[in-house]
Amino acid sequence: KIGNNTIIHQGASIGQDGFGYVYDKASSMHSKIPQLGRVIIDNDVEIGANTTIDRGSLNDTVIADGCRIGDLVHIAHNVKIGRRTIIIAQVGISGSCTIGEDVVLAGQVGVADHVVIGSKARIAAKSGVIKDVAEGESVMGYPAKPIKRFWRETVALGRLIRNTNSNSK
Repeated sequence: KIGNNTIIHQGASIGQDGFGYVYDKASSMHSKIPQLGRVIIDNDVEIGANTTIDRGSLNDTVIADGCRIGDLVHIAHNVKIGRRTIIIAQVGISGSCTIGEDVVLAGQVGVADHVVIGSKARIAAKSGVIKDVAEGESVMGYPAKPIKRFWRETVALGRLIRNTNSNSK
């Protein structure tokens, strides 16, 4: 289902099966889980070139009003994205995640499955989000941590290395 004033750029793939398998011990094989949900794209959404949005397995994948999604983004099955969220190029969102309203996912962010990112959160480029992010929080790094902590640790590590190098001369 696609809402009004939605722009979908070339090569975008919307509504295909998500990556859903269950391991069968008896046959030692991975069996496909039927993907029965839909993709619902609300109004005033823009979806970049070569972006992939998988349909839900049992629930729907939902992109709310006013979202902006860059090129080469992957949104897996059952993901819910809140209004006015911005997702920049090469982001990957694993299955069953919930992204709040007014969130920014900068380029090349990866989000693990079942993670909840609160409204107005900011995820810095190339971060790996493996646990929930609180509303309004800014995180960075792999694994993602509060941005101030990331920078304090980076500075401390730099000082430690400089001190170690100075002592060895």
